[in-house]
Amino acid sequence: MTRMTMIQALRSAMDVMLERDPDVVVYGQDVGYFGGVFRCTEGLQAKHGRSRVFDAPISEGGIVGSAIGMAAYGLRPVVEVQFADYFYPASDQIVSEAARLRYRSAGDFTAPITIRMPCGGGIYGGQTHSQSPEALFTHVCGLRTVMPSNPYDAKGLLIASIENDDPVIFLEPKRLYNGPFDGHHERPVVPWAQHALGEVPEGHYTVPLDTAAVFRPGADVTVLTYGTMVFVSEAAALEAGVDAEIIDLRSLWPLDLPAIVASVQKTGRCVIVHEATRTSGFGAELAALVQEHCFYHLEAPIERVTGWDTPYPHALEWAYFPSPARVAAALRRAMES
Repeated sequence: MTRMTMIQALRSAMDVMLERDPDVVVYGQDVGYFGGVFRCTEGLQAKHGRSRVFDAPISEGGIVGSAIGMAAYGLRPVVEVQFADYFYPASDQIVSEAARLRYRSAGDFTAPITIRMPCGGGIYGGQTHSQSPEALFTHVCGLRTVMPSNPYDAKGLLIASIENDDPVIFLEPKRLYNGPFDGHHERPVVPWAQHALGEVPEGHYTVPLDTAAVFRPGADVTVLTYGTMVFVSEAAALEAGVDAEIIDLRSLWPLDLPAIVASVQKTGRCVIVHEATRTSGFGAELAALVQEHCFYHLEAPIERVTGWDTPYPHALEWAYFPSPARVAAALRRAMES
């Protein structure tokens, strides 16, 4: 075990797979010589060569389209879309080609592609560098959607994604790249070196793609969340004095429904937290599933804490970002109902 940031853990995962499997290639905008805008691929080209780790033109459609062709011929491309906000030009390739290839070929071809995308706010990126588009992907049959919250899970989930025969959308909360973030932006940044989940094995290991984790055991209320909001929810529970059980979904689709049901049936209350906009956000699907499977165990209405239905504002970053205070208020409402 060694201490790693999430950036280092992701780099380690790609390094392990490049060494382990000659069919793995890594490419995207600035990922080769430059090492990526967030340095997640730094040093990989020098180590593995320009035929395994290389730069691509500024064309998301071209990046994903070429990856589909490579995958159909037996390679395992790991491609980076520099920010999740930029995936839209590649949406046809992702939705109509990668996600459908296994189905339309009756299993003759697969698309073992991993598409890495930094997502979320909290870094003053404004409306075109802060989006959380996970719900757009979970809606598409044939895609897997993953969002880790810490270095240990990031490495294990990325290796599992690369080894998987289906296309995986791998979303990386950029506010968590260098340390956990509890939503208190006015406080000093805490590095991963000071957090238990910053301990990461150096070699090969996997975290199953369809399993959630109990981030914090509790008895009063279940919090369903993922990404940066895991740590915001933890801070909110402590500030509200509520014994919340925090479920880190990790894999948004396939979803670990048994873990959700077990927790909500135990606590009888549920708060859903995500950074993306509220209307048609992934939290709506979670609320529907809890209602369907846990109706007779619920003792209070399901609460949702989300971003607002507006583009991510640059000047009002922290008015949009779901704060610990907003989550704590939802926890108290759930307990008082």
